[in-house]
Amino acid sequence: MLVAVNPLDAGSLLSAFGALGIAVVLFAETGLLIGFFLPGDSLLFTAGLLCVPGAHGSVHLALWQVLIASVAGALLGAQTGFWIGRRGGRPLLERSRSGRIREGAARAEEILGKYGHAKAIVLARFVPVVRTVLNPLAGALLVSVRTFTLWQAVGGVVWTVGLVLGGYALGSSVANVDTYLLPVIALVVLISLIPLALELVRSRNRSRTRAASGAGQTD
Repeated sequence: MLVAVNPLDAGSLLSAFGALGIAVVLFAETGLLIGFFLPGDSLLFTAGLLCVPGAHGSVHLALWQVLIASVAGALLGAQTGFWIGRRGGRPLLERSRSGRIREGAARAEEILGKYGHAKAIVLARFVPVVRTVLNPLAGALLVSVRTFTLWQAVGGVVWTVGLVLGGYALGSSVANVDTYLLPVIALVVLISLIPLALELVRSRNRSRTRAASGAGQTD
């Protein structure tokens, strides 16, 4: 049975492991660098859909269990990532062979510098990959334990509860929504990538502006 589980497919994970699987996946995605590829957003939204009675055939989850597992996994994972960063320091991220991890670390550091620790820690929850690397990066940069713990808890609760209840609300208001489960999940993934895409566009625009300014000064 375990061999048939697809770790990239939210429905497969939930069918095999239920609420416990949510906690494990979110812990890995937010606490361990190897979990950057896991489907956190789509997993939470799908879990909310599957909490609606009668949704998606025989797979049904209890809403209270999903909420507890989601919050616990996200908060414990982020705190673990923070302490890994404290112990391992910046070389832990710089040694990574993954280009996505290195790019995410650069993006996370930019967000920390631009928005400040509190706002950056909350915002990072909603950006794939960045939410994986910001936690150890915050530890490596010696962000205070109190500041990190408070704001990662705020961001973690808003992110997990918001997506789960969003899925639950959609499943409760739209009949037979499970028929369109794959398109809905794809839409959630695309929406979750919007903040990252906007930041990339802004970053490129800033680079072009600086290049133009430099060329103007040279002339």
